[in-house]
Amino acid sequence: MGFHEDDLDVAEDAHLRSLTALEAEGDERAVEAALRPRSLDEVVGQTRVRDQLGLVLEAARRRGRAPDHVLLSGPPGLGKTTLAMIIAHEMNAPLRLTSGPAITHAGDLAAILSGLNEGDVLFVDEIHRMSRPAEEMLYMAMEDFRVDVVIGKGPGATAIPLEIPPFTLVGATTRAGLLPGPLRDRFGFTAHLEFYDPADLDRIVHRSAGLLDVNLTQEGSAEIASRSRGTPRIANRLLRRVRDYAQVRADGVVTHPVAHAALDLYEVDQLGLDRLDRAVIDALCRRFGGGPVGVSTLAVAVGEERETVEEVAEPFLVRVGFLARTPRGRIATAAAWEHLGLAPPPVPADPAAASDPTLFEE
Repeated sequence: MGFHEDDLDVAEDAHLRSLTALEAEGDERAVEAALRPRSLDEVVGQTRVRDQLGLVLEAARRRGRAPDHVLLSGPPGLGKTTLAMIIAHEMNAPLRLTSGPAITHAGDLAAILSGLNEGDVLFVDEIHRMSRPAEEMLYMAMEDFRVDVVIGKGPGATAIPLEIPPFTLVGATTRAGLLPGPLRDRFGFTAHLEFYDPADLDRIVHRSAGLLDVNLTQEGSAEIASRSRGTPRIANRLLRRVRDYAQVRADGVVTHPVAHAALDLYEVDQLGLDRLDRAVIDALCRRFGGGPVGVSTLAVAVGEERETVEEVAEPFLVRVGFLARTPRGRIATAAAWEHLGLAPPPVPADPAAASDPTLFEE
């Protein structure tokens, strides 16, 4: 049985909203795991972090000890989990994975720590979302490699000290500012991952294409990289969707015209803006005259939740210079008007005339 184009359209509809999503879910995680680099030598980009981390791990190997605790911060999709896996691989140690939201009580953390062996690497994703009692227990575990387990309640409660073999904690966070100072200070090495430039993303797309057995040209790879929002996770996702398009509607080779047509079909434009991004700036410019407008009103205008607009669309729009956050609300920049092909409203000659009237002026 052949593959009908209607089948592709159904698949397209299911992916339109997730192509540029920063979080991976379900089967997406398994596919991305197969594309992760296994060692520091395979990591593309993040040169400064890669060199610094390499020194930390090599020094630990020469001393025959577990490396210092590592904190990785930065936006989603830049490789924090991958680096945690590489740390474990480079140290030839088991990796234990958990997340901050999963550790709701100090007892949860105590159970995890008590199961560690010497030299193990414990990876805690979204560590800033860990509960406060667990954080306080973690202080002692990171510094003294022991925890006090409290048995019972009230006056009869007893604290039993539990020794923990030396281990390496790798914490990952998208919001380093939410980490308490005492916790942040206990990490021996802190790294912030930056967005990737198009050249590094191009190399990542080529590497992933080789692993996925995708035939692509240099121009096709560059087109995918340029629309990937500086994020390897999005680059790999776009590559897989362009591969599907090439197999169904072309000859299987990802050329520049094929990549261009596929990404236009999936509504990812030349700058990486997706349908939600364009809906936000379109509503801001066409309905609200460029703002200022509150984020809740803007979310209602595009039919999304406030958190979706604030956490998914806004960071990228601010980064590309299309949207600005002000005390009075969100405003569209001249670049946003230009991107939509619209003429920005004229700037009043008298700035005071553009401000809202005061109570007495009314």
